[in-house]
Amino acid sequence: MLLPALLRGALMSPFKRPGPDAGFAGGRLELPGFRVDPGRLAAYERVCRFPAGTGALPVSYPHVLGFPLAMRIMASRKFPLPLLGLVHTSIEITQREALAPDGTYDIGVSTGELVPHRRGTEAVVVTEVRAGDRTVWESASTYLARHRTGAPAEARPSDPGPLPVTAEWRLAGDVGRRYAAVSGDRNPIHLHALTARAFGFPRAIAHGMWTVARCLAEQPAPTAVRVRAQFRAPVLLPGTVTYGAEGGLFELRGGERLHLKGETRPLDH
Repeated sequence: MLLPALLRGALMSPFKRPGPDAGFAGGRLELPGFRVDPGRLAAYERVCRFPAGTGALPVSYPHVLGFPLAMRIMASRKFPLPLLGLVHTSIEITQREALAPDGTYDIGVSTGELVPHRRGTEAVVVTEVRAGDRTVWESASTYLARHRTGAPAEARPSDPGPLPVTAEWRLAGDVGRRYAAVSGDRNPIHLHALTARAFGFPRAIAHGMWTVARCLAEQPAPTAVRVRAQFRAPVLLPGTVTYGAEGGLFELRGGERLHLKGETRPLDH
């Protein structure tokens, strides 16, 4: 159950003082013999607009499978970053083969050293999915705890300009709550305007993993692929965004503001 971990992490958050020199040695948790719940998978596909019945898991879905383990690590007393207000800033996914919905998998999640960021401190969370002796899927996510750093501000990466727009999406105010229900990620910044304001956001913001999943749902289902995505600016809910794509690159924009920048590339064996 994720709720006890969320509550524990929320209660301890005010007592944590984040920083890259916190001396965190990392941690690892394993979940062997996992089988996908068809009902939860179907609910995820509906929220993220993946087509149903393809015979393979959406490329972003194993992140949801490993999230309870990641939450247990990040909510632990030893983890130095406060769970409340953590912001997902990037993800890199490597899928070596399509994952069957009725397969049996071993899932492992680990964290390593903390990384300084211009706006605070990031933790890197690695998720691995194995089928027998094969690693079939893995990801590396970064989560940011915002705090004063005392370092000079770094220049933001340049924006090369918009990709050709292929769709416009009007996002309802409950997108964060609906994704939270299927993913277990109930960070308050995603749920309601009132709880998001406590962490400096004017309204609730969409989950980074919902935005990247929604983009991947617009693309052909990959078999062996590498996906990289950077969450550049929060998507406020409700709101309107445009989806652009060209040559393996994809993005979400709200007007001129770049929210998400990513790419998908075939995996070289």
